[in-house]
Amino acid sequence: MTDLLAVEPVLPAHRYSQAELTDALVGLIGLDDSGERLIRRIHAGCEVEHRHLALPIERYAGFTDFGQTNDAFIAAAVDLGSRALTAALDRAGMVARDVDIVVSTTITGLAVPSLEARIAERVGLREDVVRVPLIGLGCMGGAAGTARVHDLLAGRPAAVAALVSVELCSLTVQRGDSSGANLVASGLFGDGGAAVVAVGRDHPAAGRGDAASGAVPRVVDSTSRLYTGTEAVMGWDVRSTGLRIVLGAEVPDLVRDNVGGDVAAFLARHGMTVADIDWWVCHPGGPKVIGSLAETLGRPREALALTTESLRTVGNLSSASVLHILRTALDAQPAPGSRGLMMAMGPGFSLELVLLEAR
Repeated sequence: MTDLLAVEPVLPAHRYSQAELTDALVGLIGLDDSGERLIRRIHAGCEVEHRHLALPIERYAGFTDFGQTNDAFIAAAVDLGSRALTAALDRAGMVARDVDIVVSTTITGLAVPSLEARIAERVGLREDVVRVPLIGLGCMGGAAGTARVHDLLAGRPAAVAALVSVELCSLTVQRGDSSGANLVASGLFGDGGAAVVAVGRDHPAAGRGDAASGAVPRVVDSTSRLYTGTEAVMGWDVRSTGLRIVLGAEVPDLVRDNVGGDVAAFLARHGMTVADIDWWVCHPGGPKVIGSLAETLGRPREALALTTESLRTVGNLSSASVLHILRTALDAQPAPGSRGLMMAMGPGFSLELVLLEAR
């Protein structure tokens, strides 16, 4: 078992309404009249009211190539990730030198040395900290990162592990690209990060409780699923202009046709059914994906209210979203012994499930 002692979401300071962003993106992308009508219709249907950006909106017009946007990504991501990790350590009552393992996940920029190496020096992690950068997992990275922390702590049960997720989706919007995928992404995705501090079962802090809220989720189990023949459904096309999103219209159908059965099979390993899950921590892929999730799980859409609210207030934060939603779920003080399910989908097309128990 792994105890998640602290879950700390962070957002950049620059907050804009959806209407403000739509107005700015018409010019930034370079849309003609028909493109403008299309982006306004798409953005209005995203069910997003506000989003946060890594930089002030006026800065984006000055970027002319991938190198510039990626440099901006590294600078802002290290700042945001360092803030998240420091806050999570404070919430857990720990200091940077307590961390034995640090895992990072991001999909919206490239950094070598990787983000956790740059953050390690910034916050003061030990020189012998074990580093595990996760790339390519996309929106699934927060759930998969939590699962991999659990796996790592199973082998080092007295250790402290940290997970840092940072996604700056605004820096991937493509100029001169009026494709539906680019316009949808420009209306759904926001910027944000999060950090988790966890301990293995033999650490003295295991079972101690969250000093700030009293709620600690314990990771019970996890599973992964990679769907064959779906490589082209979701991901990036890497171009000289940057990371151009691949976002197939079939994603909601893939969710509807597959996820419910995989969730049922996973829960059955623990003698459980969907009805035994008390709180849901589901990635906000967009209104159609949320609807497909509710349908495939056989739950009313209201059961995914935390997911819908996260999409409304901050947009889709890729890998960081489920960690933001997990913090909100914990703030609601789930009853000890209640079960939660964290789930997210990502490029591949793939699924990660993490079974949680409140303590």
